[in-house]
Amino acid sequence: MANEQAAVSNYTEDNIRSLDWKEHIRLRPGMYIGKLGDGAAMDDGIYVLVKEIIDNSIDEHMMGNGKVINVKVTDHRVEVRDFGRGIPLGKVIDCVSKINTGGKYDSNAFQKSVGLNGVGTKAVNALSDYFKVQSFREGRTKMAEFHQGELTNDPPETTTTERNGTLTIFEPDGTVFKNFHFIPQYLDNLLWNYAFLNAGLTINFNGVKYYSENGLLDLLNRKTNEEELRYPIIHLKGEDIEIALTHNNQYGEEYYSFVNGQYTTQGGTHLAAFREALVKTVREFYKKDFDASDVRTSIVGAIAVRVQEPVFESQTKTKLGSQSVGPEGPTMRTFINDFVKKYLDDFLHSHPSVAEALQKRIIQSERERKEIAGIKKLANDRAKKANLHNKKLRDCRIHFDDLKNERRDDSMIFITEGDSASGSITKSRDVQTQAVFSLRGKPLNCYSLTKKIVYENEEFNLLQHALNIEDGLEGLRYRKIIISTDADVDGMHIRLLMLTFFLQFFPDLVRNGHVYILETPLFRVRNKKETIYCYSDEERQQAINKLGSKPEITRFKGLGEISPEEFGKFIGEDMRLEPIILKKETKIPQLLEFFMGKNTPDRQIFIIDNLKIEKDLVEEVVIED
Repeated sequence: MANEQAAVSNYTEDNIRSLDWKEHIRLRPGMYIGKLGDGAAMDDGIYVLVKEIIDNSIDEHMMGNGKVINVKVTDHRVEVRDFGRGIPLGKVIDCVSKINTGGKYDSNAFQKSVGLNGVGTKAVNALSDYFKVQSFREGRTKMAEFHQGELTNDPPETTTTERNGTLTIFEPDGTVFKNFHFIPQYLDNLLWNYAFLNAGLTINFNGVKYYSENGLLDLLNRKTNEEELRYPIIHLKGEDIEIALTHNNQYGEEYYSFVNGQYTTQGGTHLAAFREALVKTVREFYKKDFDASDVRTSIVGAIAVRVQEPVFESQTKTKLGSQSVGPEGPTMRTFINDFVKKYLDDFLHSHPSVAEALQKRIIQSERERKEIAGIKKLANDRAKKANLHNKKLRDCRIHFDDLKNERRDDSMIFITEGDSASGSITKSRDVQTQAVFSLRGKPLNCYSLTKKIVYENEEFNLLQHALNIEDGLEGLRYRKIIISTDADVDGMHIRLLMLTFFLQFFPDLVRNGHVYILETPLFRVRNKKETIYCYSDEERQQAINKLGSKPEITRFKGLGEISPEEFGKFIGEDMRLEPIILKKETKIPQLLEFFMGKNTPDRQIFIIDNLKIEKDLVEEVVIED
C-alpha cells in the first residue's frame, strides 16, 4: 500500500510530456504510414512515402490543375514535380510541417480528393533524412529544406521563370527504414494505377511515359492474357463510378479496387458491394439461383468510385470504410448495386455472345465445384484432425488475420524442406510472429492438374489449411510466406515446385506480394575479431579485402549446416527476402508451361543458352588459430 501511495505521489505534472508533431511521428511511424520494412514488400513504408507526395499532385490534377507529373527515383532519393497551382508561398513551410494544415480541409477546393487528414506530407518530412519543398506561383518561388522534420534552410522568396507547380524531394531516413531500397516493379505498378485512374494524366517516371486513354479497360488488358479470356472485357462507366470485368481460366478471384484514384489493396465497402451486386445481377439476368462462388470464380474485375469525404480504416488508406458516397448521398451498397444492375444487365442483353460465354464459365465452375465436393469434405475432415497435432506446422502466436493486433504485419511462415533446415529455423525463430511448415521431400509438380489435387495431396491440403486460404485471402494467417530452401539444384527445384503450386491454385498470393524467397549467406568470412556473412561471391571478396591476412572462409552448402545460433541472425532484423514479383508482361499459364510443362525444345534451348558452369567458388578453407 505504501508503495502504491509513493507511486501516486511521484506521478506529477513533471511526468507529463507533450511531443511535438515530428517527435510523435518518429516515435510512432506505424500510426501514419503503416509498417516500416526495407522495401521488399509492396506496402512497406518507403512506398507509402512516395504515394503520399504523389497523392497531392494527383489531387491537383483531379481539380483540373496540371496534366503532367515528373517522378524520378534513385536508390535512396525521390523527386516529384507537378504543374498544378503550387502551394501558396506564404504557407509552404506550414503545409509540410504543421499538423492539420492543408488545402484539403476546404471541401470546395478538394471535393473528392485522395488526401484524408493533412498528415501525409508531414509524415514524409518527419521520416526523411533530407526533405525539400519548393513552390512556383506566378513568377515567384519559395523553398524550404528539412532534416528529420527540423527546418534547416528557409531562404526568402525569389523570382522564377519556371511553370506553376510544386517540387518535392526527399531521402527516407536510414535509421528508420533500415537497409531500404526501392524495387522498380512496385513503383511501376503504383504509377500505372495512377495513370489508369486519371484520364489525360501523363506521368514521366525515370524517363518512361505512363499514360492511359481507356482507364480500367487498359488496366485489365495489362493484367490479363487475351488468349485466356472467356469473353472480351466488359467496360462500363457512369458518374463517379467505373467498372471492368471478365472471366478467364485461372483459380480464385482477382480484383483491383480504387477510391478517388487511391488503390485500396484491402478492398472495403465498395468492393464488397461490387461482388454482391455482380452475383445479384447475374442471377436475375439468367433467372437462376447460381451459387455465388460459381459466379465469381476466375473473375478478373476492377472498380473505381469517387466519393466525398471518404473514410478509410487506416492512415495508409488501403481499405475503405465509408458506408455512403457522400454526406447526403446514397449508401455505397445502393449506389453500386443500382449501377451494376442497370448497366451490366443492359450490356448482357445487347451482347448475347458475351452472355452465353459468361454462362458457360459459371456452369463449368459449378461442375468443377461439385466434382471435388466429396473429396474436399474428406480432406477437410482429415486436416481438422491433423491441425490438432500437425507435426508439419510449428505455429506462431500472432497472425495476419488478427486485425486488432498491431504486430499482425510481422507474421510470417517459413516453408522448409527436411528436418535439419526446419530444426534450425524452429530453434532460432521468434515464436510470436514466425511459424514453420516442414515439407517431406520434394512436393508434387502440380502443373496442369486441377484443384482436386490440393485435396488429394495431404501435404498441399495441410499447407492450404495452415495458410487458411481455401476460401480466398480474407483469412490469410501470415503476411509473408517465405520459401526457405538450400541454394543448390535440389533447393531451386523445390522453389519452382512451390511457386508452381501457388501460381496454379492461389495466384493472388503472389500478385498481392505475400510470397518471398529467403536469402541465406553462402559464405562466412571471419578472423579472431570479426565475422562477416556474405550472400554473394562479390560480398565474399569485399569481406576478404576488409579482414585481410587470410581469414577463415566457410562455404555453406545447405540450411542444415547453419547452427540455430547463427540462423537467428538471418531471420531477424537483418533478414534478406527476395519478393516474387509478376511483371506486367508475365502471363502465368505461359510461364508455367515453359518452366514446368513437358520438356519442350524451347526450354532446352533456353537452358543451353543460359547454362553457366560454376567452378567451386570456395569449398572450405580453415586457417588454424
